[in-house]
Amino acid sequence: MIENQKPTALITIFGATGDLANRKLYPSLYHLYKKDKLDQKFAVIGVARRELMPDQFQEQVRQSILEHVGTNENLDEFVSHFYYHSLDVSNTEHYHDLKNLVDELDAHYQLNGNRVFYLAMAPQFFGTIAESLYKQQLKSDNGFNRLVIEKPFGHDYPSAKELNDHIRLAFSEDEIYRIDHYLGKEMVQNIEVIRFANAIFEPLWNNRFISNIQVTSSETLGVEDRGRYYEGSGALRDMVQNHMLQMVALLAMEPPIRLNTNEIRSEKVKVLRALRPLEGDEISNSFVRGQYNAGVSKGKQVKSYREEEHVDSNSNTETFVAGKIMIDNFRWAGVPIYIRTGKRLTEKSTKIVVQFKDIPMNLYMKTEETLNPNLLVIHIQPDEGITLHLNVKKSGQFVETTPVKLNFSNKSVDGMNTPEAYEKLLYDCLRGDATNFAHWDEVALSWTYVDPIAKAWEQTKESSFPNYSSGSMGPDEADKLLEKDGFHWWPVTDLDVENC
Repeated sequence: MIENQKPTALITIFGATGDLANRKLYPSLYHLYKKDKLDQKFAVIGVARRELMPDQFQEQVRQSILEHVGTNENLDEFVSHFYYHSLDVSNTEHYHDLKNLVDELDAHYQLNGNRVFYLAMAPQFFGTIAESLYKQQLKSDNGFNRLVIEKPFGHDYPSAKELNDHIRLAFSEDEIYRIDHYLGKEMVQNIEVIRFANAIFEPLWNNRFISNIQVTSSETLGVEDRGRYYEGSGALRDMVQNHMLQMVALLAMEPPIRLNTNEIRSEKVKVLRALRPLEGDEISNSFVRGQYNAGVSKGKQVKSYREEEHVDSNSNTETFVAGKIMIDNFRWAGVPIYIRTGKRLTEKSTKIVVQFKDIPMNLYMKTEETLNPNLLVIHIQPDEGITLHLNVKKSGQFVETTPVKLNFSNKSVDGMNTPEAYEKLLYDCLRGDATNFAHWDEVALSWTYVDPIAKAWEQTKESSFPNYSSGSMGPDEADKLLEKDGFHWWPVTDLDVENC
């Protein structure tokens, strides 16, 4: 599709009264509308089980915009494009009336059969809805059809494959858009640009010059009201299988021969295929897990994970994961990529730290001292930017070095907030750009890597749980994981943009 073309489509959102739609989808569509990135000929059908009148649904959308965007500019015109249909997704007969509404709006807005079906619902309904859309002929014959699916995509590889096989009976792979909202974040998308558009980095981006890479995604919040979901998931499935491994793939991929969806996905898949599989003792030597205890977070006393609502009082579910990932290919052989993610940690932060190898000889400092390593820090959230850590001469008579930081921050320099990840991804979907959506091959390989770890942890009761205090940066075992390789975690607070 032409880059500047305004896409037009009928967007049907299943789960239209849910939290995701209200917090993310409606505000993101409104931003696209305000920025004139949506053609005036568009329509949105909200689908949910709840009985609502059309004007009640439009008022819900209006309140969503006022709460999460805080403006009412052209709001009446925007919400006039929204319609509502009550539907039991498991009852195939209910789709007949939905089809009538879809066909009516398609003709009214001259949408040429372009249709997006967004499943903002529990995963157990994905296959049922996809099959019903196909059998009840809601898919268009003359325009595009795109099915957008939220995570989790399966609970393990067998369940993911079963779900994918079910959906593929109704939609082809190029019609399926699997959302990973991390891939919509500004600085995650910037990883490729930083690497492939800068001559100072790409020649050094290999095992000759990089000693290790650290990827941290930490949260200060606990599980909140997601205890029931989290008990069946844990940090490994909730974060590592998707977000963390996607960032690893972008960091480690080879330069694609072209900047298009197929070539970029192909290079990411090669990385995931090269992940060194873990089994037996290799799992405990390479991955550690944690579960938060009571403690003080942001000045407030908070309870332990096992005290959260809908959580087993003897839960074996991990709320923290740290791991050492090895990639067995020519570029990355011998370079550890460390990942860590968890809840109730010190700071909310997602950062990538690329640590370059030390110079062969220290010429500029006393023998008992060492130079600070060169670091490239990619700040993903909450601040967005990059920082390059270098060594320069101290002011004064003697030739001694001091570390300096060259910093770029989207927030401080541009004075503007970057677009929400969902806004970017919705726009990409409407334009037919699937680059920042997960292909089935990526999902399958990620599950294949994670499954042995999950199975080993489920079969072994962790006697040390809970093993880290709320407000800390995780269990001591996570620090030891790096110490045995001669490294340490770079503290996320010291690397914040405002401290650079």
